Amino acid sequence: MDKLKTFLYNQDNFIYIILIFGLLILLLLIQTIRLHKESSSLRKDAIKRSKAVIGGQVIEQVAPFLPDFPCNPADARFIGKPVDFVAFPGLSQSDRVDEVLLIEVKSGQSTLSCREKEIKKAVKEGRVRYVEYRAP
Repeated sequence: MDKLKTFLYNQDNFIYIILIFGLLILLLLIQTIRLHKESSSLRKDAIKRSKAVIGGQVIEQVAPFLPDFPCNPADARFIGKPVDFVAFPGLSQSDRVDEVLLIEVKSGQSTLSCREKEIKKAVKEGRVRYVEYRAP
């Protein structure tokens, strides 16, 4: 214990201890700033992605009223998953359905998911049928 006191109270050693302590505080401060910047960047990225998702959801809801929608909005029914709309063109103006449409709404750079691609493939291959289910 006496050796430690002697070491600490030695003026030359005390300066080194203060320098080492200051350096440790400086490194801690630098690391804290770095972590703050990284978390801030992650937060900004999460907010950006969240805005894109919300924007896409809004567009899905208003899509039938936008130009070039493939049918009369009255003929479309929103489903959401796994496709956005099922539409029955012609049904709102008569009892005749011209065709049945599965409509997926996309905006920006978004692309079809694997599930959406599988549904599109099933339709193209004619693996679609009408089933009447009678509940017991």
